[in-house]
Amino acid sequence: MALKSFERGVLSLSVIMLSSAYTAAYAQDSAEQISPASPEACVGLESNADRLACYDTLFKTPATEEKPKVVEPVLVKQTATKQQEPQGTEKQGNSFSNLFALEGPKIDPNQSLLDKRWELSPDSKLGTWNIRAYKPVYLLPVFWSSKKNEFPDSPNPRNTVDEDQNLKSTEAKFQISLKTKAVENLFGDNGDIWVGYTQSSRWQVYNEDESRPFRETNYEPEASLMFRTNYEILGLNARLFGITLNHQSNGRSDPLSRSWNRAILNLGFERDNFALMIRPWYRFDENAKDDNNPDIKDYMGRGDITAFYRKDDHDFSLMLRHSLKGGDDSHGAVQFDWSFPIHGKLRGQFQLFDGYGESLIDYNHRATYVGLGVSLLNWY
Repeated sequence: MALKSFERGVLSLSVIMLSSAYTAAYAQDSAEQISPASPEACVGLESNADRLACYDTLFKTPATEEKPKVVEPVLVKQTATKQQEPQGTEKQGNSFSNLFALEGPKIDPNQSLLDKRWELSPDSKLGTWNIRAYKPVYLLPVFWSSKKNEFPDSPNPRNTVDEDQNLKSTEAKFQISLKTKAVENLFGDNGDIWVGYTQSSRWQVYNEDESRPFRETNYEPEASLMFRTNYEILGLNARLFGITLNHQSNGRSDPLSRSWNRAILNLGFERDNFALMIRPWYRFDENAKDDNNPDIKDYMGRGDITAFYRKDDHDFSLMLRHSLKGGDDSHGAVQFDWSFPIHGKLRGQFQLFDGYGESLIDYNHRATYVGLGVSLLNWY
């Protein structure tokens, strides 16, 4: 029994690694499907192979294509009342997109962190159905907890565990997260629909006595409508506004079942090598009898803030989450991630979490978690 469970775990890890390799291979094989709007869109791609393929798609002329016919120039008189537009300014019309583009500086695809994630600028569009990383993708062979959750519970009596699970404090954790654009420029030259999927697993790989089980896996599909914005506030450039429909569950039966559905507001700001995402959300309530975790908002919170900073080849992120209540309902969490170079393209990943809700099964369980491993794909 232990051997079979161990083999299943190894197979799962193999799938994760193959998934990462497949993503890279897919990006190369489907290069011809990329439809870049400009050379700046190609510059925003991290992979050298993807960037070269993007340039080929943009500039390559088929051998069978006929040479363009030479058209003689025609002089057109300009009326005396027409004024020339100042050089270097963007033409402002009455399109829907301009409702979200006010007085801020133009997005530079070579510098903007949020543009690299969401293809915000009209010059950065790469077309639809190009798979890329969403949230961090990593493998942490060592993931230690200061306090094991041996008896997961919930206000719903059907979701309280009475039997000790005999867990180990040290386990492994891995996460895959991918997204792709399904619809581009829904309103003029703005408004993209993205679909994403994130899966994170906690594996009791060192728990031989319990057949090395997967303690908890969280599944998180979502769909987002993202708009480009362009204004300045408190020294930051506001670049993104969007709404996300999100489902998260652990796919288990009672008493271990946990799930919730949310509508998330996305506000994105940046400055140089710094990016800030503010995400308040609304939870869609469920029938009291069927709700596995009726008090999840008071632990997993009603919103989060994630700050990202890049220094040389080091990526740092800090997530803060809170219930936005006081007294006995004042709960929250903080998570710090550091991705750093090891050798060549191999990168390390360090993670520190403290508070409630490191996973869904632990939504009302407080502990400190420390993880160390490798980063497989960058998310910025």
